[in-house]
Amino acid sequence: MLDVTSRRSFLQSVMALTASFPVLPTLLHAVEKPSRRPRSPNEKLNLGVIGVAGRGGDNLNSVTSENIVALCDIDRTHLEPVARLFPAAKAHEDFRRLLDHKDLDAILVSTPDHMHAIPVAAALRLGLDVYCEKPLAHSVHEVRTLRELATKHQCITQMGTQIHADDNYRRAVEIVKAGLIGAVKRVHVWHNNRPMPGTRAKEGTPPAHINYDMWLGPAPERPFHPSHFHFKWRYWWDFGGGTLGDFGCHYMDLPFWALDLDAPSSVEATGNKDYEGDNEVPGVMRVEYQFPARGEQPPVHLTWYHGGWVPEGAEEYKKDAAVLFEGEKGRLLADYGTHRVFLGDSKAEFVSPKPTIPSSIGHHEEWIQAVKTRGPTTCNFHYSGALAEAVLLGNVSYRAGKKLEWDAKALKALNCSEAAGFVQREYRKGWTL
Repeated sequence: MLDVTSRRSFLQSVMALTASFPVLPTLLHAVEKPSRRPRSPNEKLNLGVIGVAGRGGDNLNSVTSENIVALCDIDRTHLEPVARLFPAAKAHEDFRRLLDHKDLDAILVSTPDHMHAIPVAAALRLGLDVYCEKPLAHSVHEVRTLRELATKHQCITQMGTQIHADDNYRRAVEIVKAGLIGAVKRVHVWHNNRPMPGTRAKEGTPPAHINYDMWLGPAPERPFHPSHFHFKWRYWWDFGGGTLGDFGCHYMDLPFWALDLDAPSSVEATGNKDYEGDNEVPGVMRVEYQFPARGEQPPVHLTWYHGGWVPEGAEEYKKDAAVLFEGEKGRLLADYGTHRVFLGDSKAEFVSPKPTIPSSIGHHEEWIQAVKTRGPTTCNFHYSGALAEAVLLGNVSYRAGKKLEWDAKALKALNCSEAAGFVQREYRKGWTL
């Protein structure tokens, strides 16, 4: 990324770019921090939206109550029709041009994972509030950087784990926190999703309507091919995190919330690529996470499974994707829309606790309100960043081929030097965080 925190550093970065990277006009106004004053609920925010199709389109549609002043997408077939719906907004192919807008209050980022951190970091350094899709970033190091920047610049943040706002998760969290299934030491999380096999092309030319160099961003240079573009980028290490990166934050959010989890003490992944295609992400995978005790709560052993691997006895639940809490008094099974309690004593009658977590006004609405009032969000980068780091560590262990004894403070695997290259990735020339 080009450092946009000051005009001087931005110009220096432009001069350092390679000839293949387009030199674009830069911002000439002095960077000013957005207003930190609380606003009236009726006062509209000025928002910039990076990524306007797919999840980006859903996120954009969820914030149309505010002023959309800038739009950005590298695919003109996505950008142009959306821009026509917002004639007052400026349209850009380059996120840096969007960040040049002096009137921005906040941005939403819905790019592929490998391009989350760079525009988000730039926005946070400018003092902009940010909504970013999960899993927040492509690498553990990037996630930690975004967490630190959000704290340093006192920005209002939210990660796009929309299911966090639904009442079903809230009721499940209340059951666990009320101790109705007893102390929980064991959790299983599974999802049956499998990768889309693709071809690693040796040559290829992007269509004229795609700014492919900007799409690649910090990722390694490779010829354009549809099998790693748009949604299919998820199944290549260069751009995404496979099934774990796609669904881990959504499903592991529930145990993180209910059990107050933070950084794991160890992570051990096993799996294999049991499908045709040049992709490297595993088709089936199992990750063993060990979390230390938290206050009076005991240590937790959480296992993630995907691609068809499930915990023993999972057929009883008839769920393609679910979270199972095993407590001393019973079990709690939950997915996006349902939850069910199994008590150890079949004669015992389960009584749901009185709701203590209020219903959400909506995941996006919560963030918008917090930006206006300078209040809290439930999936701020402090909470969701810890979740994202843990999720991504499963891929680090798999790629390093070893169990990780994890030092979260140092952001280092104490027993596995091979992990360092996956904790912090190398960027393409001309790009930095």
